[in-house]
Amino acid sequence: MISIGIIGAGIVGERIIKQIQQENGVEILAVYDEQQERLKVLHDTYGVPIVETLEEVFHSRIDWLYIGTPPSSHAAIAKQAASAGIHVLSEKPLAHNAADGEAMVKAAMDSRVQTAMHFPLMYSPAVREMAKRIRNGSIGKVVRVELQTFFPDWPRAWQQNPWIASRSQGGFIREVFPHYLQLIHRLFGELKIESHHTTYPEDPEKCETGVIAQAVAVQHEIPVLLTGLSGIGQMELLEFKVYGEKGVLTLENWSTLYAAKKHEERQLITDMTPVPSLFEEMKKHSALLVPFEEGLIIQRYIDYLLTENKN
Repeated sequence: MISIGIIGAGIVGERIIKQIQQENGVEILAVYDEQQERLKVLHDTYGVPIVETLEEVFHSRIDWLYIGTPPSSHAAIAKQAASAGIHVLSEKPLAHNAADGEAMVKAAMDSRVQTAMHFPLMYSPAVREMAKRIRNGSIGKVVRVELQTFFPDWPRAWQQNPWIASRSQGGFIREVFPHYLQLIHRLFGELKIESHHTTYPEDPEKCETGVIAQAVAVQHEIPVLLTGLSGIGQMELLEFKVYGEKGVLTLENWSTLYAAKKHEERQLITDMTPVPSLFEEMKKHSALLVPFEEGLIIQRYIDYLLTENKN
């Protein structure tokens, strides 16, 4: 049995609550959010124990703390948890920037607590199947990787909060790109971003509207193309594609996997082996967890993509 405290009761925090309540051997001991009305809604809906202060969470005999607050607050909360000897599970991105991420890594190392990032793709049957097919050579030598993300609106209709559209905290580069950059890192190793062009609206408070970047997976010298665009006339579409000399794999909208061969229509892959959940891996202290050190690597990519355009 592992016990968890939750800080941050927004949409993603609510999803974590629902996921935990479907798990065996995991219990929620405390949920905190600055919005007490929101806490009451979660208590009435899910029966979770709620507390009035942050300090009450740290005194709740928890093994792990989940941080689901805006990125700028991650570092302070993580350092407080580490100093209390509590393992930390953080939402992505790791922090507000790489400097805060470095402080989080150091605090965890100094206190010898375990860390993990909430990257659901790592516990997805479709992603595991994709990784298996890449590694067993079924698509041949990989010659290109592409990430394409298109959003008719940002934020999405279900995603409204005070910070998700802000230039300082939000945007799809912070919210969506980390998932796929971490997947690329696991599959192909270190990325070197060679050039990028990021567009912003005139309002200096608003987040980016587009990005296109050229990179290379250094170890295998694989070209990588990263694109994102919001405010366009189409349905939301997320496509992560791995091009091989014998075939192409496409992960579409997070969890739908297609495989294609030369001169053939792509085929939907449905025969996939179930995989352990994030919380099952946490109970085992598994190497498949994404530690803060790996989250920091992804944070540096994010910081770079958000800088002024470079060639």
